[in-house]
Amino acid sequence: MADIHVAEDLWSTGMLPEGVLERWLVSNGARVRVGEAVAAVRIGEALHDIVSPSSGRLEVLAPTSEVVDPGCIIAEVHA
Repeated sequence: MADIHVAEDLWSTGMLPEGVLERWLVSNGARVRVGEAVAAVRIGEALHDIVSPSSGRLEVLAPTSEVVDPGCIIAEVHA
């Protein structure tokens, strides 16, 4: 199993604007490939793709519109 994190380096300044899980690009339970974009997170005015660190079945842990923090886990990938 591999965790899908919202990368801490997406927040570029010392002031942390709120991050929001804008949408899932892959549905819960779907098969994903390593490097595939699975979600979009909005931080301030910028929209960032979150990619899968491994291949397998996606298990969504965070709902759309949830507030996200640097490094938080939003999903898992199961082999």
